[in-house]
Amino acid sequence: MSEKQTFILAHRAARQSAMRAVMYAPDGYLVEVKPKTRTLAQNALLHKFFSHVAKNTLHCGRVLTAAQWKTLFISGHAIATGMGADMLPGLEGEFVNIRESSAHMSVKRLSSLIEYIRAWCIERDIELSRFAPPGYELLAEQYA
Repeated sequence: MSEKQTFILAHRAARQSAMRAVMYAPDGYLVEVKPKTRTLAQNALLHKFFSHVAKNTLHCGRVLTAAQWKTLFISGHAIATGMGADMLPGLEGEFVNIRESSAHMSVKRLSSLIEYIRAWCIERDIELSRFAPPGYELLAEQYA
């Protein structure tokens, strides 16, 4: 048996393969069933949005990097979707938002984040459509 196997439970054969792998796995192996995480297309689109906003928008009168915008959007999305914020004093007395990781978001959760960013930009007349493939606005609907 190989070290790691991944199965996308999309049809009967995949489910049977997954069950076989579980049946013959050595003692001590771990089984995890979870929603699929973000797609490569979603991730690419998300980072295009962060970069575009960073180049075209100020926050509190400051120019921010794409990475800083990523933090702001993920934090804002958590508040907007009822997850709240987890603010802790940092190691040097600063305040840190211990936010969720976009890399670990489900496809559906990342679709929600994309829609949150899109809505935020629409409210501020920031054009995003030129960075997105046709139909990108359907990403959230596709996985709802």
